[in-house]
Amino acid sequence: MRVWDAGGFGQIHFDSAAIGEPLLGWIIENRVIQHALLERARQLPAVDLLCPAALEAIQALDNDRWRVQLNDERAFTTRLLVGADGAQSKVRHWAGINTGGWKYDQSAVVANVRSAKPHQETAWQRFLPTGPLAFLPLHDGRCSIVWATAPEQADALLALDDAAFADALAATFDGRLGAIVDVGSRAAFPLRLQHAHAYVRPGIALIGDAAHVVHPLAGQGVNLGLLDAATLAEVLLEAIATGHDIGSLRVLRRYERWRKGDNLLMMGVMDGFKRLFGASLPPVQWLRNLGMSLTDAAGPLKNLIARRAMGLEGDLPRLARGAG
Repeated sequence: MRVWDAGGFGQIHFDSAAIGEPLLGWIIENRVIQHALLERARQLPAVDLLCPAALEAIQALDNDRWRVQLNDERAFTTRLLVGADGAQSKVRHWAGINTGGWKYDQSAVVANVRSAKPHQETAWQRFLPTGPLAFLPLHDGRCSIVWATAPEQADALLALDDAAFADALAATFDGRLGAIVDVGSRAAFPLRLQHAHAYVRPGIALIGDAAHVVHPLAGQGVNLGLLDAATLAEVLLEAIATGHDIGSLRVLRRYERWRKGDNLLMMGVMDGFKRLFGASLPPVQWLRNLGMSLTDAAGPLKNLIARRAMGLEGDLPRLARGAG
């Protein structure tokens, strides 16, 4: 991974070989991983897939159970409902859990592109005053781009034809990967920071974007959600093994305590980076670039950052440590 500041001399190079790993991570298209997980779920005899269906409403019952109503008139009662339904979570809303946070004055333009020069199996990111521009390598030689910028500029980029967008993209990226020779469909979405005040209620647990939304500049949003899922699974399995109710607040609060601190830390770091690299004051720019250069030269510190971002450090659930 190569990161550099458009406003100065600062740059950092992360190499998986420096920490004894074959690679720093994977870029997986959302539809691909969703399909793989769905196929795996279909193979599990203990799983019933109620799809296609959508959640119509939920109702709290007297015994800390929840009645779930689907839009196809099916209904059932459950000891535990996991809200994994995204940033606009209906489960969170119906459970009465509020959120805090703020909107960033940025939108992310996303697309798949092909550059004249090979991506070298490297993730490239240039920090601009308006937001970071990242080229993420795909297996077929293309790159998935995430271009965070002002909303009005995002609208203008979407309005360009492919040739004009390719020229603007190559120029903004400092020509690091040469000309852009092919551009796929483009889309944009607003960026925000959002955090649920609570992850759990009796019989309710929130994971992923339903619990927290972070700035995508380091690509950690999905990773945090996967860690939530792995942690909740471990907590529930231990509760079953010891004869405890999986929907009890005592059990679910263990999951909340385990994940909330780490999620808040990552959200704070991402928010700090966003604000630091968006600062235009010359002294701040100089200190920012000096910090990047010093970090790049400090091998142990840089390796620690890489291992933390890769999910190799910290209080990890067993599934994240490769254990069954």
